[in-house]
Amino acid sequence: MERIEFGFFDAGGGHRAAATALQMAIRAQQRPWEVQLINLQEVLDEIDILKKYARIRIQDFYNGMLRNGWTLGSTQLMRVLQLVIRAYHRPIVRLLERHWEKTRPDMLVSFVPHFNRALCESYTSIFPDRPFITILTDLADYPPHFWIERQEQFLICGSEKAVAQAVALGHPRDRVSRASGMILHPRFYEPQSTDIAMERHRLGLLPNLPTALVLFGGHGNRVMLEIAQRLDHSELDLQLILICGKNQDLARALRENKSRIRYFVEGFTNEIPYYMHISDFFIGKPGPGSISEAVAKGLPVIVECNAWTLPQERYNAEWVRECNVGTVLRSFHDIVPAVAELLRPERFAEFRKNTAREPNRAVFEIPEFLESIFERTRTASAVEA
Repeated sequence: MERIEFGFFDAGGGHRAAATALQMAIRAQQRPWEVQLINLQEVLDEIDILKKYARIRIQDFYNGMLRNGWTLGSTQLMRVLQLVIRAYHRPIVRLLERHWEKTRPDMLVSFVPHFNRALCESYTSIFPDRPFITILTDLADYPPHFWIERQEQFLICGSEKAVAQAVALGHPRDRVSRASGMILHPRFYEPQSTDIAMERHRLGLLPNLPTALVLFGGHGNRVMLEIAQRLDHSELDLQLILICGKNQDLARALRENKSRIRYFVEGFTNEIPYYMHISDFFIGKPGPGSISEAVAKGLPVIVECNAWTLPQERYNAEWVRECNVGTVLRSFHDIVPAVAELLRPERFAEFRKNTAREPNRAVFEIPEFLESIFERTRTASAVEA
């Protein structure tokens, strides 16, 4: 049985989520592979400078930034991180080589940015005839040295923009696979038989009132409280489902907030497909996973894009405009007129229609891409032999 390792970090949550979803799809398709998920933070812990001097892992620092909204200047911070990664390139490669020698995977798949040069160099130095693949979990790259490096490898991209970026950087087109979108959990494709009106009533909501799902990733964001208060102080007739993730302080603040409008507050949950099923539209940050999940469930989106937006997520807002599946704001200060405009019947119908034009089957397509890559490398090895 061939062995595949999926490498990820827990920075933001989307990388692990994509790796886990693809692992589940591979098992469901009964592929003859053993798939192991590897948290690269644990492999590289001994050279994590932030952990050494500040006693906090880099991925935990990043998640704290997201939770508190400290993202202004994130472009400059990213460049500093990349400089550190370059400075420690050789030690990183040596640690990774040690890991590959121990686990000996037949294929390595990266779900992370920044480290793909080191991952490729370390893996191919130990196993020069085995394939290294990067699956972009963003809709586009943010060059230089974010997702796509100039090196011999395979790439799987979820948009034409990302494919064009890979080809422009010199990757042969036959080594770049085009998936139909971002990897979503297989549960997003399961039919929902629950009665929406009944489920809303169970959560303390009204059955026929427009319902927004407010979601800012697995660590939440305090801007959710501002959004709830602005909508509460408006004349709009709607209700909210607020998913706070692991941000318990935010969940507590929302539950204690006195509000005219009804809302239901949830913490960390694996039931996002359910909550999207009983919602009408989405409000959140332009994360590739959240946007793709909302569109897959037919929800028009309202997102924000400005200097505080993570640089790698700015194209996602552009994608929302290109596909006309929602509204992009300069600031959530304008959330009230944006919701009013989205809920106009003709505008809402237009957005809903456009979400249906973006079918995404990536999680079921990518196992076939991996099989093709395996077959290609087997053929090349046989010819060389």
